[in-house]
Order: sequence, then C-alpha cells, then structure tokens
Amino acid sequence: MAPDEIKQLLESRLDGVEVLVEGEGCDFRLNLIGDELASLSPVKRQQLVYQHLNEAIASGAIHAVNMKFYKREQWLNRNQ
Repeated sequence: MAPDEIKQLLESRLDGVEVLVEGEGCDFRLNLIGDELASLSPVKRQQLVYQHLNEAIASGAIHAVNMKFYKREQWLNRNQ
C-alpha cells in the first residue's frame, strides 16, 4: 500500500483529520492532526484508526504502523 493511499483512506473516513504518512513497503509512520481525534484517550484513537486499516493489515499490505496524534495548535507549534 502506498503512503498516498493510506492518507486518502484515513482522511476520507476520519472527519476533520489531516494525515501525513511516511514510510514505504509495509512499514508506516502516521501523524494524525485533528482536535477531536487527539482529544480521545490513547486506546480509543488507536482503535478508531485501526478499524480503517485492519483490512490492509490482514492482507499484509501494511505490516507496522506507528501513530502520533496532534491537536492543530500542537502541530503548528511543535518546533517552537
């Protein structure tokens, strides 16, 4: 699965979330930026993302996913 496919998939299913994807092959790093998503508990937000990736994980198209969650303000101020 290509990074742009993961981005498109998640952004189409997670309202108000911007997804930045790095990686290749089947190992990916996701930065998910959205106030509502970042406000959920760590378990809830991972469950929400995995429910959309489970098919690709089961098929082997995705092997490993590392996720980081940010509120919009956190994302904008992360390097200051």
